[in-house]
Order: sequence, then C-alpha cells, then structure tokens
Amino acid sequence: MRPIRFRLLLPALLLSLGAAPAAFAQKASLADRVAALEVRANNTQANTDLLNQITQLRQDLASLRGTVEQLQNENEQLKQRARDQYLDLDGRIGRLESGGGGGAAAGAQPPVSAAPAAGAKAAPPAAGAPAATAEAPPAVHGDAGAMAQAGDERTAYGVAFDALKKGDYADAANLFTSFLQLYPSGVYAPNALYWLGESYYVTQNYQMAADQFRALLSRYPTHDKAPGALLKLGLAQYGLGKVNDAQTTLQQVIQQYPGSDVARTADDRLHSIQVGQIR
Repeated sequence: MRPIRFRLLLPALLLSLGAAPAAFAQKASLADRVAALEVRANNTQANTDLLNQITQLRQDLASLRGTVEQLQNENEQLKQRARDQYLDLDGRIGRLESGGGGGAAAGAQPPVSAAPAAGAKAAPPAAGAPAATAEAPPAVHGDAGAMAQAGDERTAYGVAFDALKKGDYADAANLFTSFLQLYPSGVYAPNALYWLGESYYVTQNYQMAADQFRALLSRYPTHDKAPGALLKLGLAQYGLGKVNDAQTTLQQVIQQYPGSDVARTADDRLHSIQVGQIR
C-alpha cells in the first residue's frame, strides 16, 4: 500500500517544488517595481528642489539688476558732480590766470608778443562768477588797433563761448572749431583753442582735448592760458591711461609755474596718482 500511496503523492510534491521558483521570481519582480517607484519618488523631490533653486536664482538676478541700475544712476550723478566741480575749479584757475589774484605763475610772460598797448587793460572778472563766465578779453600787444579790427571775430567768439557757458559742449566744440577755421591767427585764437580743449575734456574726448592743449602750448607758449593748458594736458593724458606721461606733464607744471595755483593743483593730482599706484 505504501508504494502505491507514494506514487500518488509524488506528482503533487513535484508540482509544489516547481511552483516555488515561480513564486520567488514573482516576489523579486515586485521588489524591483517597488524600488523603481521609490527612485521615481526621489527624483520628483529632486526636481522640486531644482525648481526652488531656479526660482531663488531668478529672484537674486532681479535683485542684482535693480542694484546695477541704482549704481548706474549713482555713477551718472557722480560724473555730473565731477564735471560741475571741474568747471568750478577751472573758473577759479581762469580768474587767477586773468589777473584775479596771483596770476598764472611767478615770472610767466604775459600774452602773445611785445609790449602792451598804451591804456589796454583786461576787464576784471566778476566776483563769484561761474566757471566759464570769468573769461577776460585777451590783452593785445603791438598794434593798438588790432582789437578794434576784431569786431566780427569777437562776435563769433562770443557765440561759441555762450554755448560753453550753457553747458552745450558739443555745440561749443563745433563753434570753436569753426571760429578757428575763420580766424586761425586771430586775437581770440589762443582762448578758442583752450576752450575747445575744455569742451572735449569735459565730454571725456581726452585725445582731442590733448591735441588742442598741445596746439595752444606750441603756438602761444607765453599766453595766459598756457599754464592751464599744460595742466589740462596732463589730466587728459591721465584720462587716456598714459599715467607716466601724465606724471611727467604734471611735474612740468610744478617746475615751470612754482607757487601758482595750477602748480598746487598739479601737485595734488600727481600725489593722487602716485597714491593710487601704491594701492
């Protein structure tokens, strides 16, 4: 009886043993699916974190743009303030160079050539006048009738100078250029060269400014605008990034016009440049 019963139970036993691997495989497959779902859930959290980071970066970028705009506005205000201070300083130097208190330099020669005409005196500048309003008519040497013959020249010069006083620097530059083309050797030519250079300098056209100041110094080395032109040449060179040339020119101002206001200004700027290089 036992062999017969064993033979009957053997197929059932074999069937159960065959089903065990299938169940194990099914369990393993389910574990893989659960693991995949967990990975996907983790990726979703990572995506959320990434989106949060992008949102924060966008907010930071917007804040930086606002800061940049504010700094640009402040920079423009500083530029305008620097221009105003520069013109104020230029006016003070101009008044001193015109005989309003100390002159351009000890021992510097008066404008243009020989002895002054009898009775010819420069009009004194108005007290407290703004930068470009203290301009005094140039002293005429030699022919006393030269000033009387410069009626049209004086009118043309006045138009250009008025544009400069109003702060219309581009118009002033064009007008002074036209004036110099019409009156290249006129009585007001040295002054026109100086203010043409000034018009370019204030608008940061440093190379063109330097060219005008050099022309003035070359053609009218003893004119009352020469000290200021030499100072401005040094400043223009510094604006061009020619630091060594600028230092040489400023040192020349100090040596050539000792004790003058332009020399003191040159010394201050030279010191500032040297301190900046040390830093």
